[in-house]
Amino acid sequence: MLRTRLRLLALKLAVLLLCAGSLHAQGAMTPAEILPLWPAGAPGAVGTGPEDAPSMTMYRPARPNGIAVLVFAGGGYGHIAVEKEGEPAARWLNSLGVTAFVVQYRLGPRYHHPAMLQDAQRAIRTVRANAGRWSVRPDRVGVLGFSAGGHLAATAGTHFDGGRADAADPVERVGSRPDFLMLLYPVVTMREPWTHRGSRTRLLGADPDPGLVTLLSNELQVSARTPPTFLVASSDDPAVPVQNTLLFYQALRAAGVPVEMHVYQRGGHGFGLAPDDPALSTWPRLAGIWLENSAFRSANVASR
Repeated sequence: MLRTRLRLLALKLAVLLLCAGSLHAQGAMTPAEILPLWPAGAPGAVGTGPEDAPSMTMYRPARPNGIAVLVFAGGGYGHIAVEKEGEPAARWLNSLGVTAFVVQYRLGPRYHHPAMLQDAQRAIRTVRANAGRWSVRPDRVGVLGFSAGGHLAATAGTHFDGGRADAADPVERVGSRPDFLMLLYPVVTMREPWTHRGSRTRLLGADPDPGLVTLLSNELQVSARTPPTFLVASSDDPAVPVQNTLLFYQALRAAGVPVEMHVYQRGGHGFGLAPDDPALSTWPRLAGIWLENSAFRSANVASR
């Protein structure tokens, strides 16, 4: 009897190992490692706790295709919805062969601008500076943002620099411009009447300087060098009005930037990958097609 039980246990273990190997072959991965963005301490840090130490978690696909995407989950600049918009997005990107990095950026009201943008730019630079080590191409580093994370991604796409060639830190020598943007029900503007007030307050404070409101209204900051963009929103979003997405689309079109937009009739806010909704769940497939066909035109690479 004991021998029979041992054989059954051995058989179950073999099945589990076989299933694990199958999942690995299909690209279902676990986080490879958590990487601090500022090993020597973030600029302007007001403490030494976890909330003062931004980081990113790297998810490696089984077969990397050279593309990297930094994921900025939403949360109104007050928390980060990693469970819904972080890890699920990273695993979906892994299924496409994309190396994903889920970024833990600093939050309000403990921090205000420019801390969040500093973290986003540092994350982009870090991936680009380590491109060879992580099997990605330095000219294929994009960002994916949801809600307030979409605002941060759009800010990174409209406020960037080429790096400082004389910097002692090699990460700071490379540029912070993303090569493409993917924005899901994003906060875009800080202006009334379409702003998301909670995000604005936590980013800029309760009584923001009008100049900062203009600077961080990203529809006003679009230029010909803003990266190609993929936009998704729903018409009935009760939290972040769809006008945010429409304003950014119009600005991109006016600047001659390649853009694709999908606005769903129903969906509300914060639907993430929407695996249980037949309509909304089509956006990841459309985004995958866009990545393959539109995100890496030679003109975009040349303009970095």
